[in-house]
Amino acid sequence: MDKIYEKSETGCCPKFDPQAWDGREFSWNSKLFVKDRILSVFHMPINFGQVVTKNMEKISKAGAQNPDNLMISDENSMWGADVYIAVDKDIPGLNTAKISGTFLAKVFEGQYKEMGSWIKQMEEFVKSEGKTVKKLYFYYTTCPKCAKAYGKNYVVLLAEV
Repeated sequence: MDKIYEKSETGCCPKFDPQAWDGREFSWNSKLFVKDRILSVFHMPINFGQVVTKNMEKISKAGAQNPDNLMISDENSMWGADVYIAVDKDIPGLNTAKISGTFLAKVFEGQYKEMGSWIKQMEEFVKSEGKTVKKLYFYYTTCPKCAKAYGKNYVVLLAEV
């Protein structure tokens, strides 16, 4: 995958380049992720930051990398979600998962309350490409603090097709 980020200006999340993702198709063959679970109430995450911080510390301690700062979420319940953090090697003691498939990506910008509209737009986009959504993942490109610093809150919807 091309380098899709500029250098981090915040010391935290890198600045996101939406053009590198919007409307693109990606194929993953056993792409490796650390998998963990976050708690939610009506899809609003309760401990997202804690789960990510804990896992990123373990990933760093193991000498692994998080390629392209990729972290996706499977919002599979109103009460929780599976979070997948891309890594470049297996890490003992952490739950890992491999994801394979073809994915269409569409970038959205705005407040999370627009998520329902974004999902409908994503479904229409996939249909316009002559494909069907098998599964939908959400890529939150920056933490809330960095989104505020950059002035943009980008979310990428990834539809497995």
